[in-house]
Amino acid sequence: MFEESRRDEPGVAAHAYDPVTQPELFEGVLSRRVIAFLVDLFMIAVPLALLAVFILVFGVVTLGLGWFLFFLFTPISVIWALVYYGLTLGGSACATIGMRLVGLEMRTWYGGPMYFLLGAMHAVAFWLTVSLLTPFVLLVGLFNDRKRLLHDMLVGTVVINAARAGALRRPL
Repeated sequence: MFEESRRDEPGVAAHAYDPVTQPELFEGVLSRRVIAFLVDLFMIAVPLALLAVFILVFGVVTLGLGWFLFFLFTPISVIWALVYYGLTLGGSACATIGMRLVGLEMRTWYGGPMYFLLGAMHAVAFWLTVSLLTPFVLLVGLFNDRKRLLHDMLVGTVVINAARAGALRRPL
């Protein structure tokens, strides 16, 4: 329903990345995404842990007054995660730090590069679908040719093998 578009219908755009003619773009994508997620989780959690330690020590130094900063910890955590995903996915590499480490990049379904707002919305869609619909929604990637997860379909993105995509883009 979300996934496939018909090439023989006039006015209907086809996906930029075709799993039938370019299967190498989707090889190992799901397993690499798991590793990338864990790296990105670490990249988000470490600064937040350091902030928590700072607030804790600041609270001790101020005789408990600084601990009121813990009320700001949740909004700061959300903002930091959105900024991280927005800047990394919306950057020139179209990939988070974890995705770069495992050789993945994210593109729009029509092949265009990501931008800040789409990167942030992708993160929001991921956390909402996993939180509301349980992590089993991630199994959607096993049943479609482009290895797209539910939140990828909702925001119109696709994750591809960056090395193979780069080889396709280079002139011969």
